Amino acid sequence: LSACKKKRKFYRLADGTFLSLQENGLSAVAEMAEGLELKGKDLVSGHVSVPAYRAFYLDRILQENSGQMEAQRDQAFKALLRDMKNVEDSDFEVPEGLHASLRPYQAFGFRWMMTLSKLGFGGILADDMGLGKTVQAIAYLAGRREGADSYAALIVCPASLVYNWEAELVRFAPELPVMTIAGNAAERREMIRSGRDGVRITSYDLLKRDIEAYEGLVFDDMIIDEAQNIKNYSTQSARAVRAVNSRHRFALTGTPIENSLSELWSIFDFLMPGILSSNKKFRENYEQPIVNSQDEAVSGRLKKMIRPFILRRTKKEVLKELPDKLEKVIYSVMEGRQKELYQASVQRLKDSLEKQTDEEFKTGRLQILAELTRLRQICCDPSMAFEDFKGEAAKTEACIELIRTAAA
Repeated sequence: LSACKKKRKFYRLADGTFLSLQENGLSAVAEMAEGLELKGKDLVSGHVSVPAYRAFYLDRILQENSGQMEAQRDQAFKALLRDMKNVEDSDFEVPEGLHASLRPYQAFGFRWMMTLSKLGFGGILADDMGLGKTVQAIAYLAGRREGADSYAALIVCPASLVYNWEAELVRFAPELPVMTIAGNAAERREMIRSGRDGVRITSYDLLKRDIEAYEGLVFDDMIIDEAQNIKNYSTQSARAVRAVNSRHRFALTGTPIENSLSELWSIFDFLMPGILSSNKKFRENYEQPIVNSQDEAVSGRLKKMIRPFILRRTKKEVLKELPDKLEKVIYSVMEGRQKELYQASVQRLKDSLEKQTDEEFKTGRLQILAELTRLRQICCDPSMAFEDFKGEAAKTEACIELIRTAAA
């Protein structure tokens, strides 16, 4: 096995003869042992136990090397694989209490999450932005609570999305009790500890502050939104979400990897600790060979490991299921003080540009861009009350007076 890992073609036996390491199945065993993190003594013992989430990787290896390795799969193993592969034909029905019509790819996403949950796994829903990850997750929560005596779920998201989640839950699953963790520390603690039934929503920042209040609680489900917030496994946010006790975990993100493979490891360490080994081993066995050496074999092994637990669809892939693009042009004319403010800003920018030398223009481009952006805000948002622009008015009052004088 050691010789196979080093990609040697032959191995010298004790009697001096050479054993060919090509096309004899040994390379497949070496690959399997590498992926399952087995040592030689594990294979020699004749019996090995591996986590259930390795079943899909193991089955793929056996399929790819069916001519070199013989395998017998028992009924339980076959049933596990069948459930995972036949998500579309699963018995999970979109809950009746869901006030939304899921598109076919969204219904598949709901069944995919339900299937993973049934099998005891977690996953990353990584659809493109705008494809409805939130409504798929809400359908899953509603489906999990349907028929249950009690049900507790926790949603963790950026602070800017907390009330959006609350509104979407009320809109799409009005029968699902919802509690948004807010207020001072004492009020938040009381909310966290009160009752069991329903969905609690909190932010990454508040979860860090309140983590002690979650001790002893067990949630049926935990969903983290914008999961790239835990891409650095050593941050307080990453440690906090891992500390919460939950039976099933899912992550929503359109960008499971932004800068490095370690970000993917951090999310999976939250979902199913151990599936990608320790962070140190992951860097040594996967990240460094893939990044530094472009090792396709290692890259392929990683894909086999995680493919069943990531669902990603792009807009291009589901284009036929999306509604036609609707465009409506509305013309709006600025009036009154808003128009004066806009004209004054234009005049100020014009005067500033005329006074600048070529060198000053080159070094001041960012400032000019900022001014143009401000003008666009004034021009393109005429519905705003002038009070919203009073800060800008103070800066340009002199220009307004100048225009009035000129007009007179």
